[in-house]
Amino acid sequence: MDHLWAPWRMGYVSAEQPKGCIFCTKPAAGDDEANQILHRGDLVFIMLNAFPYNSGHLMIAPFRHIGDPLELEPQESSELLYSIRIAIEVLRDSLAPEGINIGMNVGRAAGAGYADHLHVHVVPRWSGDTNFMAITADTRVVPEALADSYRKLKQALDKRGRSQSPDQ
Repeated sequence: MDHLWAPWRMGYVSAEQPKGCIFCTKPAAGDDEANQILHRGDLVFIMLNAFPYNSGHLMIAPFRHIGDPLELEPQESSELLYSIRIAIEVLRDSLAPEGINIGMNVGRAAGAGYADHLHVHVVPRWSGDTNFMAITADTRVVPEALADSYRKLKQALDKRGRSQSPDQ
């Protein structure tokens, strides 16, 4: 069996977690830019990951504090899936990734950092975006500042227009 070592991840894993649930406190704070919230739907929202695997790493979560996809109401499921589509379109328009990973970690044993609040990761990928740095230098290379990613993604989202909704 091959092993992939990612020692850079330990800083996140071992760091003291902020008080409360970020998927509840950040939307409630009201300052979307400071909290990297790109889009608010009726039932879910899209935000940048503060500890990204790559530039433009997004997370999509329901406003309601639930931890299991089976707890989603049909409307929440629909809007969550539609928000994944929005995220993909915005990433393609603003960052032109060559691929995209979409994933959900359900439960702490599955890797969920916030196991009690369901969220989907949408990670843009480029050929060659994995490199030796994480393994040999104990460093993760994310080539763009979070604020710059936010600005590009927000501009692409605004350009896309808010008139498009799951019902259209």
